[in-house]
Amino acid sequence: MKNNQLLKTSKLLAVIAAAFLIIALFVPIWNIYLDAPQYPEGLVLKIWASKLAGDVDIINGLNHYIGMKTLHAKDFIEFTVLPYILVFFAVIFVLVALFGKKGFLYVAFWAFVIFGVVAMVDFWRWEYDYGHNLDPNAAIKVPGMAYQPPLIGFKQLLNFGAYSIPALGGWLFISAGVLLLIATLKESNFLKKFKKKNIATAAVLLPFVFLLSSCGNQGPEPISLNKEACNFCKMNISDGRFGAEIITKKGRVYKFDDIVCMNGFIEANDKNEIKSYYVSDYNKENFLIDATTAFYVQHESLRSPMAGNVAAFSTEDNADKFAKEKNTTYANWQNVNKFYTNNSSHNEHHEE
Repeated sequence: MKNNQLLKTSKLLAVIAAAFLIIALFVPIWNIYLDAPQYPEGLVLKIWASKLAGDVDIINGLNHYIGMKTLHAKDFIEFTVLPYILVFFAVIFVLVALFGKKGFLYVAFWAFVIFGVVAMVDFWRWEYDYGHNLDPNAAIKVPGMAYQPPLIGFKQLLNFGAYSIPALGGWLFISAGVLLLIATLKESNFLKKFKKKNIATAAVLLPFVFLLSSCGNQGPEPISLNKEACNFCKMNISDGRFGAEIITKKGRVYKFDDIVCMNGFIEANDKNEIKSYYVSDYNKENFLIDATTAFYVQHESLRSPMAGNVAAFSTEDNADKFAKEKNTTYANWQNVNKFYTNNSSHNEHHEE
């Protein structure tokens, strides 16, 4: 009988998991962000356990034009039953700690996992229905176009970028599952199969690290030359030596035909929302490198698409060698703005 009793650590983990679920009732569980040129500050749909919040009315107004149904919490049975389900599992987790039986823990864990899977499938089904079942009499109709938001991550929908990610309540829900997983593995002696503690920890955390890392953009998105337009000047991106790219914290990608266009975009938007900057390596056709660690040379003979005439190099040696050939100097990311200033002054003088 003693072997069937939970360890104190497992009981504590179950209680903490229960507390997380209760807190999740009072904070948003999921956020869907929308941004577009006409909404520079962005829109957000906040999904709570029992309601919808955020810019619901504005989003409904926009959705009306493309034939999507309006969003009302009363139309979703999920907002009625979800709070009770979260309370139910919270009570179950507390009872797991009180009774202290391994079998009870295992049943509670797998029931919670199944509920999580069903909840995500239901969320995807809801998004699919709203994105595909459109009013045929809508003012804006694009043949073959669907407007299903991403389940998680980023997706472009016409001129809107949609970014879907768990909010605080969602992360608390996930954390509750992770805590129960740790307790289950500990009680089943699975972790004892690993001789070293750090290996056991890695075995538990690796799937979650992989999940989180897979949700984010890990590097630049290749520029399709002669197919994609600059997000600032709207000209076709054709020269792979001078391209540039920005990735926002929400995962949206903006591409440019010249570093000057990228700078203009930066100045016109909130820099705090930008996660990564990339520029094309002048020595490698259409190969993007980290703009913050690159080195830059400006010379009028370069003739870049928007007359920025700035070449980027991945190494200081390459930049120095090129600069000496042009009888000029090179700059790093912190000082590259002087090129933009010089270019602006030149253009103004030329216009006069």
